[in-house]
Amino acid sequence: MRGLHGKRIVVCGGATGIGAATAERLAEEGCRVLIGDVNAAGARTTAERIADAGGAAAAAAFDLADEDSVKALFERAVTEFGGVDGLFNVGADLSLDTIGRDANLSQMDVEVWRRTLEVNLIGYAHTCRAAIPLLLANGGGAIVNTSSGAAFVGEPLRPAYAASKAGVNALTRHIASRWGKEGIRCNGVSPGMVLSETGQAQMSEEFKAAGLAGTRSTRLGRPADLASAVAFLLSDDAEWVNGQTWSIDGGASLHD
Repeated sequence: MRGLHGKRIVVCGGATGIGAATAERLAEEGCRVLIGDVNAAGARTTAERIADAGGAAAAAAFDLADEDSVKALFERAVTEFGGVDGLFNVGADLSLDTIGRDANLSQMDVEVWRRTLEVNLIGYAHTCRAAIPLLLANGGGAIVNTSSGAAFVGEPLRPAYAASKAGVNALTRHIASRWGKEGIRCNGVSPGMVLSETGQAQMSEEFKAAGLAGTRSTRLGRPADLASAVAFLLSDDAEWVNGQTWSIDGGASLHD
């Protein structure tokens, strides 16, 4: 893709799944990638896999829910690469203790809501805030945030998760509106059912069959499907795309 070679990209949540696949795709395109994740061992494994393939990557332990940790991650990017040209936010708290207890509103657990918003939304705000001055110093750059179809489909469960992702969409539009004229593009991707190495093990065959039946595609998603879309949005080929959230879901959702 045009204009990715040599770019310095921070992937927030790159230890496994979509984040790892995207980090690898960006490295294949010639980017230098800093992979941050609360799963530090997984981040190192991804970085080592990239290095073994001839790419440039570094790994760092960081926590989206910790503002100081976010600051340290971007300081590491400046130390390691001399600056930042792009950011991909993909981390979220998908633990059973959080999303597994995200029941309907009548059974609301306030601590689940606090934790979900702290990681999935406020964490993204922290990373974007840290990245924006570094992007402006280069005359601009690109941010891609990970959303979810839960933001607009109206599920009977997971209201905290859905609210956090609707907030990510609003954050994406805000950044594009406020800094677009200064050369910063901010877009989002909304994954459908993606068979990652961790998620696939938790899905029954019946669940996967139901997911496939709800798409307009011949298969369920793969992390590489999102990786290619994110790489495009971070590249110069997408220089006239700003403030959008794209559903990458095999046609499961059809909306304007």
